[in-house]
Amino acid sequence: MDNRFNTIAGWVLAGGIAALGLSILTGEYFHPERPEKMGYPIEGVELEGEGTAADAGPPIETLLASADGAKGAEVFKKCAACHTINQGGANGIGPNLYGTMGEPIGQGKGGFAFSDPLKAVGGNWDWAKMNAWLTSPRKFAPGTKMTFAGLSKPEDRANLMVYLNQQGSNLPLPAAPAAAAAPDGDAAAAEANGGGNNEAAAAPEGNDAEPAANASE
Repeated sequence: MDNRFNTIAGWVLAGGIAALGLSILTGEYFHPERPEKMGYPIEGVELEGEGTAADAGPPIETLLASADGAKGAEVFKKCAACHTINQGGANGIGPNLYGTMGEPIGQGKGGFAFSDPLKAVGGNWDWAKMNAWLTSPRKFAPGTKMTFAGLSKPEDRANLMVYLNQQGSNLPLPAAPAAAAAPDGDAAAAEANGGGNNEAAAAPEGNDAEPAANASE
């Protein structure tokens, strides 16, 4: 009986050793590739380590001058899952946003528990800060609880900010950047005529020789 038991135990042990060896050998030849992105993306939620690439476009101040609050209301539908915006509205996953423009960042809002990183930003929600926040909340306040990826289109941000401003804030719009100065009429005519005679083609001295101011400065 003991011999039979020892034989069976020996076969079981040998089978286990063979299975272990086969597993190791298989692992040497087959390496499962790790996907570049783990899980499945959810619209409006930023994956860990990702950011939102904002589209290049005109300065936000220029876009604000022609922004449409009605279009901003449509953009706000992306926010409505977490925020209310009516006066006296309840906080949800995010705070009620009535009267947000111009108020202190990370304060107020009926006792809503803002994250410490957002509180640490300081200042008020002006146009520049709100634009940066809507572009990428995680870049504006690293560590924020806000999971929304941000709005990559500057037109969407401008329209949304105008809509937010209409909901109990009414901050004055920022001044649009000044356009670059047009070339002097005589200089433009001379350039069109190929520079004219030598005296006309010579660059004038003094302040008249300075180029037009860069609109971005």
